[in-house]
Amino acid sequence: MESVVLSVGIDIGTSTTQLILSRLTIQNKASLFSIPNIVIAKKEMIYQSDIIFTPLSHGYQIDYAAIARFVGQQYMLAGVSKQSIGVGAIIITGETARKENADRVVQALSHDAGDFVVATAGPDLEGILAARGSGAGRVSLERKVPIINLDIGGGTTNLAALDGDQILDTACFDIGGRLIKIDPMTLQISYIAPKIQQLIHQLKLNLFEGTILRSAEPLNPILDVLVQVLENSIGIGERTRFFDLLVTNHCFTQRDTDQIRSISFSGGVADCMMQSENRQPFVYGDIGLLLGKRLRHSKIYRYKQVVAPQETIRATVVGAGSYSITVSGSTISYTPDVLPVRNVPIIKLPIEPMNGNALGLADQIKSCLEIFRSQGELPNVALYIVGLKSPSFNQLQHCAREIVAGTHALLDHNLPLIVITEEDIAKALGHSLFYNLPKNYSYICIDRINANHGDYIDIGTPVPNTTVLPVSVKTLVFN
Repeated sequence: MESVVLSVGIDIGTSTTQLILSRLTIQNKASLFSIPNIVIAKKEMIYQSDIIFTPLSHGYQIDYAAIARFVGQQYMLAGVSKQSIGVGAIIITGETARKENADRVVQALSHDAGDFVVATAGPDLEGILAARGSGAGRVSLERKVPIINLDIGGGTTNLAALDGDQILDTACFDIGGRLIKIDPMTLQISYIAPKIQQLIHQLKLNLFEGTILRSAEPLNPILDVLVQVLENSIGIGERTRFFDLLVTNHCFTQRDTDQIRSISFSGGVADCMMQSENRQPFVYGDIGLLLGKRLRHSKIYRYKQVVAPQETIRATVVGAGSYSITVSGSTISYTPDVLPVRNVPIIKLPIEPMNGNALGLADQIKSCLEIFRSQGELPNVALYIVGLKSPSFNQLQHCAREIVAGTHALLDHNLPLIVITEEDIAKALGHSLFYNLPKNYSYICIDRINANHGDYIDIGTPVPNTTVLPVSVKTLVFN
């Protein structure tokens, strides 16, 4: 079975915003009576907007009306109607990823047709999305080697270490092209980010907001530090004394990431790395071109194997594909007050065949949950358990205890526990969860769903006069 859908991807970052329209061909490769196995068989990008500076008001508050106008204008330029959009994805990153921003953007676009996946990405998830969007994940799969992608934007550099589909580690640094803003005509510094102000003070430089530059030379000591920290972040050289100052949330925690040789770059500064070195350095009103030039001549190119990205500044989603099914209420377990749920990200948790008791599952869950933390807040997340085939009663009990132990960060905030299983075990596992959860705690356990890590799920209220639940699984699509 095959269907074609028009999809939109909207990327709203701290510095820039862009929109991409795609025509997706979606196929169900499963047989008639099997669990749906949905694949994006073909994707055709039909329109790319210009990349604009994100319209902001009051610091990092998104100008919601301006975003809605921008989206409407792009639909008109592309020659498509709002009603023709089947499904879409809105990715909100960086400082703009605050919860109130995400909620209001959705409200501003709610009059548009289409079913939107909304991902508010903190530093870890942002790095993973960029690595997938840049093509780094595909390179790792095809070459069968691990890779680190550095996504260097306006305010931060998000790192993700991948080995095929597996996420090895993430990191983030306050290093970007718009940490210092300079008027291209007058060369007057109009903005210096707080951490760069600290760096300037420690370097004893005579640079302030309002300083008029005669050349780019006074910025060299700052650029040297930024490049050295990025070199240090992937295991090159001894750590500079400024390393900790520029860490956003954490650096790589796995020691063996230093041994990864394949490196790729994405983001606006990666785009600058490819531009002519003879360009006016402040043409974009910031230090992006200067930082890109320095990185192009850094030790990273000497000591690592730099892989050319498929996408740089457009390393983002091009839309989303989705499929809908219904699940029978007689084979699942849930508390009615939990429904409906929408736009819940899915964590895929494989259990090895020899590990029927799911030992170590709690630690695996805790680690994965941190990827979705944004601005100190953790959204609800659905756990997708695969590999638990024909478990015994004791094995289900062990699995339920591991799930509850691993989700304390969700339970402490009274977020409903959502568990999905590949096998037909939701009723039994749900009962085990019920006895291990706090009294009267809200939960849902459904089965016979086919999903992937990073998909999103909607679960609706029961179809009237039945116990059947409507379920929709949505997949982010990258170029």
